[in-house]
Amino acid sequence: MSRRRVNNPLALAVLSCLGERPMHPYEISSTLRHRGKEQSIRLNYGSLYSVVASLEKHGLITAREKVRAGNRPERTVYEITQAGSEEFEDWLSELLSTPSNDPSSLESALSLIAGLPPDEAARLLEERVSRLDLELRALGASNDWSREQGLPEIFLVESTFREAMLAAERGYAAELAAQIRSSSLGGVKVWRRLHELRAAGTPMEEILADPVRHLGEEGRVLGEGPAAAHTERTDDEPGP
Repeated sequence: MSRRRVNNPLALAVLSCLGERPMHPYEISSTLRHRGKEQSIRLNYGSLYSVVASLEKHGLITAREKVRAGNRPERTVYEITQAGSEEFEDWLSELLSTPSNDPSSLESALSLIAGLPPDEAARLLEERVSRLDLELRALGASNDWSREQGLPEIFLVESTFREAMLAAERGYAAELAAQIRSSSLGGVKVWRRLHELRAAGTPMEEILADPVRHLGEEGRVLGEGPAAAHTERTDDEPGP
């Protein structure tokens, strides 16, 4: 895996949010929680503000403006830079295509997979399958050789466990890629249309403002919930 300027899965999630539109940190947190991303990416305010500061330091995001609503504390709104967009796409592509000893890396990537066009996501998953096939063949051959040498199975359990996990990962990735290619996976048509619109220059904010007009009835879910998440305030909300 490449060495990243900010090597934290939460940074990838922040770049994903800001790739949609400018947001302040609490807005980013609310959006991720509304979408259930805290299940796959560790999320807390302390680490979020640290990640935001690091992303800004490395030129991947930049402060756009400071806003104040009513008696709430002043907040800094951030936007993604061109370097940040490139980092997001490269990082997410690598996580989808390249097997890792850290199983959580694939889960993090899958949680943000919609940030790439569907056909590109499918291609990357197919690339992952090819790499897993190579790893499985090598691991299987090693296990077979050990058995031929008379090594008891008890000394192979960690290796056979890894073989089983890689086989399961390979099967899932292959099936997911096939479902994306065939559009049999629920939501793929909206996903594809969303990227077509963005490639044509339609801002994400405009799409989210009227998702039914842009995406049809299936896009209605994109306009439900997040707006409320952006405006609600909880007692544990930090100020900036």
